[in-house]
Formats: sequence, C-alpha cells, structure tokens
Amino acid sequence: MLPIDAAAHASAWRRRHPADKAVLSFGLLGCAVALPPWPGAVLVAVTVLTIALGFAEVPAQRLWRAARAPLGFAVTGALTLLVSIRADGVGWAPDGPRHAGELVARSGAAGLAMLLFAFTTPLSDVLPRLTRVGVPAAVVDVAAVMYRMLFLLYDTTARINQAQAGRLGHRTRRARWRSVAGLGSAVFVHAFARARRLEEGLAGRGYDGRLRVLVDEVPVSRGFIARSVLLVAAVVVATLLLGSVMP
Repeated sequence: MLPIDAAAHASAWRRRHPADKAVLSFGLLGCAVALPPWPGAVLVAVTVLTIALGFAEVPAQRLWRAARAPLGFAVTGALTLLVSIRADGVGWAPDGPRHAGELVARSGAAGLAMLLFAFTTPLSDVLPRLTRVGVPAAVVDVAAVMYRMLFLLYDTTARINQAQAGRLGHRTRRARWRSVAGLGSAVFVHAFARARRLEEGLAGRGYDGRLRVLVDEVPVSRGFIARSVLLVAAVVVATLLLGSVMP
C-alpha cells in the first residue's frame, strides 16, 4: 500500500463521508486559485496545515514527503520567471521575483489543499460513489481496475527487484542497467498476463459492464459542511481585509 493510501485509511476522518471532506478541501483549493497569492495563499496553507496536522491527524513526515515533489516542480518552473528574453539578450525580469514567489505560494497552497483530501479519503471510498454524481460506470470501473493493478504491479516490481539484488544484479553499474532492463520487460509481460486473467475471470462471472461493490453507508454531516463553508468564507474575508490594509 502506498504511504498516502495507508495514511488515508488511518486518518481520524476515515469514517467521514467523502462529500464532507470534498467541500472543505476543494473550497480551500478554490481560495488558493482565485484569491490573491498574498496573503490568500499563505492563509490557505496555514489553514490546511492546521487542519491536517491538528484535526485530521495526518503524519507530518508523510505529508512533507508527498508535498515536496510538486513543490519542487513549482520552484523549478518559477525560476524561469526570473529572467526575460529581449532583443538585446537575456536579462533579469523586472517583476520576476514577485511573479515567481506568487507562483510558488499559489501552487504550494493548492497542492496542500489537494493533499488534505488525499490523506483523509481513500480512493476506494470515492470511486464507487462517483456513479451517483453522473460519472459513467465504465469510467469508474476502469479507474478501479487500474487502481488495483497499480498495487499489484508495485508489489511485483518490488519482489523482482529484491530477487535481482539477492543475485548480485546490482553489483556494478552495468549489471544494474541490465537488471533494470530485465525488470521492465518482466513487469510489462506480467501486466499483460494479469490483465488477460482478469478479463477471463470477469467473463466467467457474467460481467455485464459494471463492477458492483459494497459501500459503507456513511451519512453526510451537515454540521461539518456548514463549518467548512464558514471556514472558507473566513479565509476569503481575511484575505480581502488583509489585502486592503497591507501593501
């Protein structure tokens, strides 16, 4: 199981309806995208971290590990805003640092808002409910099968890599590259074999175009949604007020 999925299953909000957490997370995501980066993105980031670490009990180390990759991508993209290409050559952009900082702040806040939903809501709780909001059943089934196959292939890759290491397949650089090539081909063949067996198994069980799974009926908390809406509104108001008094 991936670290995010493990944290989502162990979250204090595990038993809450996905709609409750979607209102909060996507509301804060909208604030990060629509509000001015300063101070809107900062307020959103502080709010998400407070909720994730204090109320949802998300492990701080796992949250950082999941956030550092997209944050590094945002920082790399922001570096290009520091320079400008003109007719006389390449030079520093006049407003480059400000635009770069705004990009990093907005991207970081939006990423944290999405991670709040990911770290508190297992995908297995979301997929079966998507058909109720109009998503075609075929799309949901494909997503569910791919989600399951990812874990199987991840486990297969780890086992093959461990076997190669035990046979000195990583002893030299040349041996490592040869092992990587063998690993890729083995996983490719294994994926097709599993897909064929899965198709044959579904056909043998009378698959009619839809995978039916049992979903725990968790009630939607109107109180939680109301508090989430109030929190999002408070972030918007605080951003507008601070933006009017701060340069």
